[in-house]
Amino acid sequence: MSTVRRPDHRSERHGGHRSARPAHSTGLRHVLTHLITPLLMCIGMGLAYLGAFAHPAPHDLPVAVVGSSRSAQLLAQSMNDRAQGELEVRTVGNRAAAVEQLKHQQIFGAYVVDATAQDARSGGGKAQGATSQGGHRQGVKSQGVQSQGVKSHGGRGDSASAGDVGGAAEAAGSARPAPELLVATAGSDTSASVVQKIFTPLAARQGAPLKVTDVAPTAEDDPTGQGVFFLLVALSIGSYASVAVIGGAGAVLPLRLRAALAIGTSLVVSLIGAAFAGPVFHLVDHGLWGVWGMAWLYSAGILLIGTGLHTFLKRWTTLGVMALFVMLNFTSSGGIFRPEMQNGFFAALHSFWNGAGFVEGTRSHVYFDGYGLSGHLWTLVWWLVAGVLTVGAAALAEKRRRAAEAETAANAAAVAAAAVAATVPPRQPRGAADEGPKAELEEELEEELEEELEEAVGV
Repeated sequence: MSTVRRPDHRSERHGGHRSARPAHSTGLRHVLTHLITPLLMCIGMGLAYLGAFAHPAPHDLPVAVVGSSRSAQLLAQSMNDRAQGELEVRTVGNRAAAVEQLKHQQIFGAYVVDATAQDARSGGGKAQGATSQGGHRQGVKSQGVQSQGVKSHGGRGDSASAGDVGGAAEAAGSARPAPELLVATAGSDTSASVVQKIFTPLAARQGAPLKVTDVAPTAEDDPTGQGVFFLLVALSIGSYASVAVIGGAGAVLPLRLRAALAIGTSLVVSLIGAAFAGPVFHLVDHGLWGVWGMAWLYSAGILLIGTGLHTFLKRWTTLGVMALFVMLNFTSSGGIFRPEMQNGFFAALHSFWNGAGFVEGTRSHVYFDGYGLSGHLWTLVWWLVAGVLTVGAAALAEKRRRAAEAETAANAAAVAAAAVAATVPPRQPRGAADEGPKAELEEELEEELEEELEEAVGV
């Protein structure tokens, strides 16, 4: 009696589990490898943003005391001694000179001990407006403030506290009426706030409210002036995110076509940015075409650099462009804190990074009558040149790579041909090859003929 062997389901299950485990292991290793990129982004963003913005404090922040008297010089010297490197206090002869330095961003606050006396000496010629590019008229905002409790931006940001500036006021002489603080919020609202924090207690020591005059106010719909920074964010994201698409989905295209796509995309991104800055959110109230031109230079530089880097970095391109144009770029742009409020690393980057070129160039063009604009434009142009050079280097690398691949393919074909030749017997000459079969055929015909004759004769 034969027995039927039942299938061993347990062995099948164990075999299935064993086969599934390697697949799961491979998939898990693949996921963990790709998680490295977002984790590095997290670390980089934390180090960059917290390192740049967590503990802002003034470092040699230039301010001025208006006046040429000995009391003004004593006040400036006393503040310098007490500031311990946080402030760089100088004296300016008159109010008009202080306004000029504010509009050239040589100082970020000017304290007029007695505004009434200054007006009397200047014949009442107090500046009430500034003509900017295109005939635009900027109003000078003035307001009287008491001690407003402006938040300090640093561990020793209140170095000119009531006690400190009280000693400075005593050194300067008797109390004067009508103190005034001149600021330019278009240059940096946070710097203006810090300057106001420093000088408000000094005015209180004089027994008079501090009058704050903004000689370079921002657009009405951008009261803090930080709209330019968020415009920078939009342009940057549109640019570096497009790099991933052009480099990834467009990898099969020739590099010259990818570079053309980068230029075209930068044009679209800059037009979107100009629409945001002008008709949509009214971040600027004049000079929109100049803002658009700087937005195009900025975006084109990012896209060309990213497109070229993709040849070398491949899947690490996203991390690379984020490090360049987000982590280091936003933090050094001066859009939130100017370099005088940051540590030395980000302050140094501000002098040549492309985000700073766009932010400071836009401020100069819109609010400061183009003062210093050429330097910021050259910053953007040099980054565009860097993009062109990066694409050129990528073109050479891809050309060499194609040549190496062609050589490798030719060598592989030669090896394959040699292997085939070694396994297939060599062909005989045509004459010898023809004689063998022909002789065999003649012998067969002769044998058949003999057999037929024998049958015919009965042998």
